[in-house]
Amino acid sequence: MNAKMTPRETAWRVFSNELNTSTLEIKATEEKMPSYLVTPLGAKINRVLVAGTMTEKVNSGSEEEPMWRARIQDVNGQFYINVGRFQPDALAAMADIEPPCFVAAVGRVRSYTADDGRTFISVRPERIVKIDEATLNEWLLETASSTWTRMKWMKEVVSVPDAKVPDLIRMGMSPVQAEGMLYALDNYGSMPDSAVYLKTIQNALRRLLPEKDVDFGFPDGVEDGPDEIDIDEGAGSGSNTHGQMEDIVLNLLDELDTDGKGAPRDELERRAESEGISSIELEEISNILMDKGLVYEPNLRYLKRI
Repeated sequence: MNAKMTPRETAWRVFSNELNTSTLEIKATEEKMPSYLVTPLGAKINRVLVAGTMTEKVNSGSEEEPMWRARIQDVNGQFYINVGRFQPDALAAMADIEPPCFVAAVGRVRSYTADDGRTFISVRPERIVKIDEATLNEWLLETASSTWTRMKWMKEVVSVPDAKVPDLIRMGMSPVQAEGMLYALDNYGSMPDSAVYLKTIQNALRRLLPEKDVDFGFPDGVEDGPDEIDIDEGAGSGSNTHGQMEDIVLNLLDELDTDGKGAPRDELERRAESEGISSIELEEISNILMDKGLVYEPNLRYLKRI
């Protein structure tokens, strides 16, 4: 008897700011059913294709069982990726990639919502490859076009009160597009600030067409969105409160910064675990301390107290 095959999910093209500001997760209700992350512009994402400059990578595992963490910079922010033994093709490729270089990665999105309500997004690549500038430019063009299309669809949907999926399909959307749009409006409210996405498209076009004066009325460059952290799956939670964990981490940073470079991430993680702080909690607390201006990252391998 032939088993019924589940069709492979589309790999969406999105810029980092749209992905990293997504907070709505639609969890699978049955085994082997996909989960989705819905962006503010209505992309209903299970898999993504991202591209940009890999600026840093670090092995937070061991030589025998590596766990690569890396950042990929696009035209306005950063994607955060985690690659481990469950992504064998990407794991093998990561060993040979030396940043900085252009890369493209396709994989599934993962989200983690902290106790304070913040959502952190990472990508688990199935494949990651080095690319040339021409290939990166193709991704920029496709992603700018798809972002523009979602903005146009969103504007049309907002103008149709009480629209349902069949109504949007009649307007020309696919069922997935229609569902994503309605999920986004129900969760995020009204039409998102289009200026955020127009700035990103402007930056992409300026890179693609340096000889043209592409000007949507925004200044050169855009501010990066808040740095999101990549979360290790399956880690549990400790019994310490946030305030206690912040104090513990600050004390460990002082103790482990023996040469002025900061505390090595791998040693900090081991010491924090012995204090009952999981890797997920350590990343969350590190991000909170950076938001407070108490610590910073000299690079991915170190965390340093200010």
